[in-house]
Amino acid sequence: MPADLPESRTEPDGAAVVRVLSYNIRSMRDDTAALARVIRACAPDVLCVQEAPRFFRWRKAAARLARATGLTYTTGGATTAGPMILTSLRAHVERTEEVLLPRTPGLHQRGLAVAELRFDPGVRLGVVSCHLSLSAAERHDQAGLVLDKLAELAVPHAVVAGDLNDRPEGRAFRRLAGRLQDGWAAKPWGGELTNSTREPRHRIDAVFATDGVEVLGCGVPTGLPGVNAADLRAATDHLPVLAALRIPRVAP
Repeated sequence: MPADLPESRTEPDGAAVVRVLSYNIRSMRDDTAALARVIRACAPDVLCVQEAPRFFRWRKAAARLARATGLTYTTGGATTAGPMILTSLRAHVERTEEVLLPRTPGLHQRGLAVAELRFDPGVRLGVVSCHLSLSAAERHDQAGLVLDKLAELAVPHAVVAGDLNDRPEGRAFRRLAGRLQDGWAAKPWGGELTNSTREPRHRIDAVFATDGVEVLGCGVPTGLPGVNAADLRAATDHLPVLAALRIPRVAP
C-alpha cells in the first residue's frame, strides 16, 4: 500500500490539507496503548470517535486518550451517547454542539458530536461524528437527521465521519452518499473494509465530505508508517478510516 497520504499543511493559495480520522474504539475496553499508537501514527487534525467511554469516570478516560494521542478533547462522549471529537492544536474550536437523536423504545440511544473549526484564515470546517442505529429503519431516519444538522452549520464546508452500521448498498449509507462525497469512493487509498479487525468483510465506517472539499485520499491506514497489524487487531474491533482533505480558503 502506498504510504504517500498527504500530510497536514497550508497550501500556497491559503487552502488547508486536513487529516480526519474516524475510529470506533469500543469504549477503550481493549489495548489502549495500541489504540494510542495507531492514532498517533495517523497524525489526525480531527479524530471522530464512536463508542467513546460513556459511564463511570468517562471524562477521565477521554482526557487520558487525549493525552496519549497528543490531541485535545473537543466535545461529545457520554453526553452524545458515544460519538466524540478530539482535535489537534492546529484546530481553533469556534463552536460545539452535543445532540441526542430521537430514540426508538427498546433500542440504544444515539447522538451526534458536532464542532465548527477554523484551521487557517478563511478555512473553516464543520465536523459531525456519528454512530448510527442497528435498526435499518431508525438508521435511515438518522442519516436524514445528520444531513439536516449539516445544513444548519454556519460553515462553508463540512465532514461526516462515523460507524454507519450499514454497507455502501444500504439505504442509510446511500442516503448520505447521495448528498455527500464518500471519501473511499472519491479517492480510494489504503484498505477498504473496516469490520472486523481480525477478518474484515464489510465497509461500515466512512468519512464523507461536502461539495467543494477535495478528497486527496481515504481508507484504512494499513501499512502507513507506524501502523502495524498487531496494533490494529489489539486496539478495538473496528479498523479506522483516515482521510486527507483539501479545504479551500473562503474570502471573508
